Amino acid sequence: MSVSVRIPTILRTYTGGDSEVSASGATLAEVLDDLDTQFAGIKGRIIDEDGKLRRFVNVYVGNDDVRFQQDLATPTPDGTEISVIPAVAGGS
Repeated sequence: MSVSVRIPTILRTYTGGDSEVSASGATLAEVLDDLDTQFAGIKGRIIDEDGKLRRFVNVYVGNDDVRFQQDLATPTPDGTEISVIPAVAGGS
């Protein structure tokens, strides 16, 4: 299953500057594995050492935050758009 993955600016060094790439997999975990095969090291910026999404990275499958779905087991149907979004902190 082919999906499109929107890559944030901070991770585009892994994708040669591409803001959107194609990947395949039936679940988010499989898509991230495919991304790492294509763009070595990118998965380590999204997944921590315990195999969980990094605390300050949000991932959406379609319009749904995967943390409120099935996390890494969230299905990624053919044609789905996945967005990787670094959390932004700030304030005064």
